Amino acid sequence: MQTNIDHRSGGRQALSLAFLAAVIEGFDLQAAGVAVPKLAPAFGLTPQQIGFFFSAATFGLIFGALAGGRIADGWGRRTGLVLSLVTFGIFSVATAFVSSFEQLVVMRFLTGVGLGGALPNLVNIAAESTDPARRGRAVAIMYAGVPLGGAVASGVAMLGLHGDDWHSIFVVGGVMPLILAPFIHTLLPPLRVLKNDVKTVSGAVSRIFAPQTLITTTALWVSFFLGLLVVYLLLNWMPQLLVARGLARNEASFVQILFNLGGVVGSLIGGRMLDQKNPVMPVALGFAAAAGALLMLGLLPANLGLTLVAGALVGGAILCVQAILYGVAPQCYPFEIRGTGVGVAVAVGRLGSIAGPLLAGFLVAGGSTPSDVMFALVPITLLAGLTTVLLLVRRGRSLQMA
Repeated sequence: MQTNIDHRSGGRQALSLAFLAAVIEGFDLQAAGVAVPKLAPAFGLTPQQIGFFFSAATFGLIFGALAGGRIADGWGRRTGLVLSLVTFGIFSVATAFVSSFEQLVVMRFLTGVGLGGALPNLVNIAAESTDPARRGRAVAIMYAGVPLGGAVASGVAMLGLHGDDWHSIFVVGGVMPLILAPFIHTLLPPLRVLKNDVKTVSGAVSRIFAPQTLITTTALWVSFFLGLLVVYLLLNWMPQLLVARGLARNEASFVQILFNLGGVVGSLIGGRMLDQKNPVMPVALGFAAAAGALLMLGLLPANLGLTLVAGALVGGAILCVQAILYGVAPQCYPFEIRGTGVGVAVAVGRLGSIAGPLLAGFLVAGGSTPSDVMFALVPITLLAGLTTVLLLVRRGRSLQMA
């Protein structure tokens, strides 16, 4: 059995709950980066161990996205989201009580599983909370919560609100989803039941790779992989690259906050672009603007004022096109396999989130300047735009799924 939100009686409530969950998700995604300056000395972590700690969550995100998408189709969006919130809530709190590096890695991996499982459910709840003509906007509103939560986490780090206690950031990050989970369970609007004729994982996967959807699936995967490669390279490396260009570390942190806040605005713009009667040209221009913003950031001198403006514009443009991808994804598959389809696409995107920081490390180790790294992202962004435009052309405005 499957469920779909009654658009007439609670779409706004469903979207509001999804937005709150996305804010918490964004906070928890960046919690490790906030905690690590205090956590690393406490455990005596080497740079390699810190990298492994970060990577553990990323691998958890991949497994979580696959599981979360299938739970969304098999047990319903509400159940999938509640389970994900409880999972990353429990293991985030547990992270604050570990006593060894090995336990730290395990807890972060399991937190990542919960975080990864939440996003496919959030995307589908948002998409199904409104009529088809406004789906892109609804998903974008939900997705705007992720960079907003990231901005809050970055602000906590810059202002030192967590003090000298690295434990508190994980406790707060874990308690918030545990508080929200029962509200999601009880307040998510009534769902009307639809028959699901896809009973197994293999059945859902075979539908995703059916001849009529194979090109769509491939284009979606390429777009997600390249899009998240760019996003996570910037999230992980932009502060270091800015410091290498001459900015102070606190100035680079401030740029990162504006990157996230720009992403909130950009996400909302992306949703409106996707809901245009003919979105192909606006979306193509959006990706071109993202490439232009990266060029601008690479060419600007190391001036704080100019870099703050450029950071906000890059965040707005890059997360605008990422919101477009999350808005397109649920429109690529029929309801009965939508959760699985979106979950697998998000999981493939998480591979891009691993590749992005590795690419930057490879380029920097090879002698590339910070500007060279920004320039390298331009063709990647344009290729992601090309495959996204292909998706929109194939979908057309006739594809209006329930």
